[in-house]
Amino acid sequence: MTAPSVPAGDSAWPGRRLGLPRSGPRSVGRLGRRIGALAIDWAAATLVSVAFFSWDPTATLVIFVVAQVVFVIALAGSPGHLITGLRVVPMKGGWIGPLRPLIRALLLAIVVPALIWDVDQRGLHDRLAGTVLVRF
Repeated sequence: MTAPSVPAGDSAWPGRRLGLPRSGPRSVGRLGRRIGALAIDWAAATLVSVAFFSWDPTATLVIFVVAQVVFVIALAGSPGHLITGLRVVPMKGGWIGPLRPLIRALLLAIVVPALIWDVDQRGLHDRLAGTVLVRF
């Protein structure tokens, strides 16, 4: 996908530089949906941790990361993403493969990369993995 140039001072929206629409399908997933998806995924990981590991924080984090990797590979999004109408897609198109979701999930687990955003509202974890979180 080739990114169109955006003239300086032009009114732009998140994802325009990436060739994504302003709204609707394939537009960049906004903050509210992202937070909702994260809350759903973290709650699910916590429930599994409570049920099988006596609420071990390390187990919760490992469950969260494994679920992110497995579901993004298999369904292009975690349960939280899919419930909130989001999916993870590779910037260059095609199949996401196993490496992008692994990189994305590990960086998400250390939190800080997910808090560093660019003008297209892509977290550093998405930039480094070569992915973008979009609406479907």
